[in-house]
Amino acid sequence: MKHFITAADAGNIDILAAKALAFKTNPLMAQQLGRGKRIGLLFLNPSLRTRLSTQVAAQQLGMDAIVFNVDKEGWALEFEDGAIMSGNTVEHVKDAAPVMGSYFDMLCIRTFPSLKNRKDDYAELVIQSFVQYAGVPIISLESATLHPLQSLTDIITIKEQFASNTRKPKVVLTWAPHVKALPQCVANSFAQWMNTWGGADFVITHPDHYELDTRYTTGAYITTNQQEALADADFVYVKNWSTYTDYGKIYNNDPGWMLTPDKLQFTHQAKVMHCLPVRRNVELPDEILDSSASIVTLQAANRVWAAQAVIASILETSNTA
Repeated sequence: MKHFITAADAGNIDILAAKALAFKTNPLMAQQLGRGKRIGLLFLNPSLRTRLSTQVAAQQLGMDAIVFNVDKEGWALEFEDGAIMSGNTVEHVKDAAPVMGSYFDMLCIRTFPSLKNRKDDYAELVIQSFVQYAGVPIISLESATLHPLQSLTDIITIKEQFASNTRKPKVVLTWAPHVKALPQCVANSFAQWMNTWGGADFVITHPDHYELDTRYTTGAYITTNQQEALADADFVYVKNWSTYTDYGKIYNNDPGWMLTPDKLQFTHQAKVMHCLPVRRNVELPDEILDSSASIVTLQAANRVWAAQAVIASILETSNTA
């Protein structure tokens, strides 16, 4: 593995998930793999689970992990090629990224979309600039359009929780209401990984006008009838996202789309998932989050093993190059 940006970088997802679960059983089994190497975690927007889990994962592999909050502690970066830097940006990524690459053996980048210009956001300029100029492996800690470590974690959690060898689980991604416009990255990424993996019967349900980019959803069954989608589901992944076509808007904030205990009656005793943070009693009610149906804490805990499997795979590639 050279970089980790999309599902295409994962190779065989089942093998990568098995590697993560092996680390869960024995966290220090490869603690010499990263000895003497440094990993930089660069944050252009806040994080809790992603930051802490990636630090823990790197340290369990023997790496020194250094966090840099670019948005608060560094110069404002310019990413546009040929920019005349007479405004607020102080340093171009062409200059900053190679320097960072000289300090670290691996760089992890977390950024966020503007939700104003779809073309710019979906061009993934920030992540791709670091890939182009840093000269070291890049791991996405969430980008404008995707969240691959979260999606790998989600598959690990589903595989860990689903015991049947005779059928695939039915997994439903359902839109939920929220108080503000959120990006499509978690939903895009989950759809991309589920369709690439192929280990589940995958359904997406959302209100009218909340269609996602088809490059990520092709292969899923998509319906605006939430009850139909939930029928016999084994896992229900709850997530809000803003509109894609009329980019970054909230057309519908109907509380009727919140998953409730009554709706869970349509499922196959489904486990409920969410990437966190969650707006309680807006996206999901206390009655579900505090019940045995919720696996959101397990899901969050598994972020360590997903990150550790990815970092270890990149280190193994680098060590044999």
